[in-house]
Amino acid sequence: MEWVEFMLIRWRSIVGILLGLFAFHVLAQDDASHIDARSILVVGDSLSAEYGLERDTGWVEIIAQRLREENTGYVLHNRSISGDTSSGGLARLPEALERFKPSIVIIELGSNDALRGLPLDMTQQNLSRMVIMSKKAGARVLLVGMQVPPNYGRAYTDRFRDIYTHIAKDQDVERVPFLLEGIALDRGLFQQDGLHPNEAAQPIMADTVWRHLAPMLTP
Repeated sequence: MEWVEFMLIRWRSIVGILLGLFAFHVLAQDDASHIDARSILVVGDSLSAEYGLERDTGWVEIIAQRLREENTGYVLHNRSISGDTSSGGLARLPEALERFKPSIVIIELGSNDALRGLPLDMTQQNLSRMVIMSKKAGARVLLVGMQVPPNYGRAYTDRFRDIYTHIAKDQDVERVPFLLEGIALDRGLFQQDGLHPNEAAQPIMADTVWRHLAPMLTP
């Protein structure tokens, strides 16, 4: 009887070890697949968050669909928030980098800084820190440039536009010169507020970004 109990205890120990090894193997595979999965992280404001649009019609989702259709192997994660500033993006970037471990980070921020009259030096510093943080996490960066209307004054508009140029040059990252290229002067491509592009403008915006994103995709 003692021998039978001894064998049962031993058998349970062996089964426990085998189950533990199996669980470790599964978890290791999950971790490896998570690390190997190529992902793109978008951190932006209302222009990327589908403000005033039907769900899944914005330029970010159009690019996500294109990534799937062309079997690129990339998954896109959109962490854009309407009304966000460069300070807000900087504050929440570390968590997003840790969670998604992106291969590419698309940064589309700054417009709300200008609308609120925030110091441009602060905007440039925040965006620069986001670029540096993303690169340190092992991601390549696509910086999406923006511009403000001329009624802000020539000096201000030029300075704001040049922020993106300087950062891209100093940090050696890719840049979309202007997200609203080809639509900025067409009132018919904007919503009633005159600030946010409508659904008809989204494919144009997607093509504008795609021209600079496509060369960054690893085959």
